[in-house]
Amino acid sequence: MSTTDAPKKPCETDDVPVPATLRKSLKNRHIQLIALGGAIGTGLFYGSSESIALAGPSILLAYLIGGFAIFMIVRALSEMSVEDPKAGAFSYYATRYWSKRAGFISGWNYWFNYILVSMVELAVVGSFVNYWFPAIPTWVSAAVFLVLITAANLLGVSKFGEFEFWFAIIKIVAVIAMIIGGLAVIIFALPTASGIKASFANWFTVGGGFFPNGLMGHTDNGWTGLLMALVVVMFSFGGTELIGITAGETEDPKTTIPRATNDIIWRILVFYIGALGVIMAVVPWNTIDGKSSPFVQIFDSVGIHAAAGILNFVCLTAVMSVYNSGLYANSRMLYSLAKQGNAPAYLGKLNSKGVPVAGVLTSAVITAIAVVVVFVWPEFAFNYLMSIATIAGIINWTMIMFTEMKFRKVVEAGGAPEDSNLAGKSGQEALDAIHFKLPFAKVTPWVVLVFLALVVVLMCFSASYRIAVIAGVIWLAILFVAYQITQAKK
Repeated sequence: MSTTDAPKKPCETDDVPVPATLRKSLKNRHIQLIALGGAIGTGLFYGSSESIALAGPSILLAYLIGGFAIFMIVRALSEMSVEDPKAGAFSYYATRYWSKRAGFISGWNYWFNYILVSMVELAVVGSFVNYWFPAIPTWVSAAVFLVLITAANLLGVSKFGEFEFWFAIIKIVAVIAMIIGGLAVIIFALPTASGIKASFANWFTVGGGFFPNGLMGHTDNGWTGLLMALVVVMFSFGGTELIGITAGETEDPKTTIPRATNDIIWRILVFYIGALGVIMAVVPWNTIDGKSSPFVQIFDSVGIHAAAGILNFVCLTAVMSVYNSGLYANSRMLYSLAKQGNAPAYLGKLNSKGVPVAGVLTSAVITAIAVVVVFVWPEFAFNYLMSIATIAGIINWTMIMFTEMKFRKVVEAGGAPEDSNLAGKSGQEALDAIHFKLPFAKVTPWVVLVFLALVVVLMCFSASYRIAVIAGVIWLAILFVAYQITQAKK
């Protein structure tokens, strides 16, 4: 998959089957909240403890840097989605504008990524249920939610949109409530459990200041610092690319996709940087030990102990949201792969509601089997699977950036989609006519690719993430071999 392949001529892009029978039922409010919900999950509510421990207050810079990179990745994907809105966005675009092999690897890698994420999320759902009902076995909770969410996905894309809309509302309200509550503590100088006055000055005066562990340092517990925190931060942003998957079922992608994409940057500022900034102003960063969520600690510190129960409910909905999104994305990815000839044909069939039922059920069954593995070997699962999901995400983001460059070459050569406003144009005229351009498109993809390469290098400094990097190389080799085998049978 050389990135220097010559651009395809217009006639060479017409052999990619175009899935055109999905229902365009997702409205603007659905896309807006799906995009927002994708950026807010358990990675923020609980995972932020790990990133704060690594970098202290400078974690705010890590989220700003990582957020800028993910924003550009989604911009690159959205540039293609607006001009050519199709199901299974990454895989479809990689096939059409790069090569069939690239589409195969992109699609199956993304499917594998969300299977990993879904299985771990379902495995922990029982712990949230046990907060209120400790007698219920965790596997029962996992099974019940798997069946419920699978059934919801079979009802049609508009129902999926409604579920995600309300899941996202719950998460948004929780974060905003925490920010408002924290600001009230700071403004009214309310007493806190630590005895330290709540103030934004605490970022610079508590526990070694803003850069307590520097850019990168080594302790008895391993490597720490701002750079090491970037690895955890990038995992938190997984899911934001779901905007591209929804493009094929969106009522008005030319309006909705750009709006949702551009809003990502302020969401990152408010919901990550704003929330964590307030938390570290109220709760000294070096007392955030990961035993409970920082969101619980900020309310516990001022005597509001019901926060643990409230956050437990929010995290339960976050887990359901992740699996709901994962199942939706995976079913559409399998559908697109089948239409490309990169997956069994039965996965490309739709029911009367425009739902790829086979893709939904196949992904659900594989996830169920994988969840059993998590319950049998929990230590392995929680030590390594999420780090493997991170490297799978990085592979996906990397391919998006390469595909965007290929897309521009095809557009410049006059091979734009026939139903886009680029049809009939070539050269600079075609590039100028792109509706939603990636900023500084000649440079931005390479800057993002260098950043992603840096994150992979940093992963090698951590034991669990190092194994994930090795697993990522093996996984890519498996996909290459699998593609060759499937092609040899044709």
